[in-house]
Amino acid sequence: MSEHTVAVTDATFSSDVLGAKGLVLVDFWAEWCGPCKAIGPALEEIGEEFAGKLTVAKVNIDDNPATPNTYAVTGIPTLIMFRDGKPVAKKVGAAPKSVLRQWVAENAG
Repeated sequence: MSEHTVAVTDATFSSDVLGAKGLVLVDFWAEWCGPCKAIGPALEEIGEEFAGKLTVAKVNIDDNPATPNTYAVTGIPTLIMFRDGKPVAKKVGAAPKSVLRQWVAENAG
């Protein structure tokens, strides 16, 4: 994690994501997932680029099984965008940074 991404757990999801004002991009990932690791740096850069407008939160599905279950995460990486605590967009699978950035920009409004 860095200054632009925060680790979120089942215990902190409610306060860190659902209680957050504005946009939170939640990355559901796992240590063993190659595509998850591949998009990690792009998400870091997007978090930096949209600093102040977007928080990037990472949920390790192995350590925190309840939250992915709540949001029907069946494949990883799964990215869910929350605005003021409500899910507004979902993307499953790895994508190039340009695609991820455009997706974020569209939802950042």
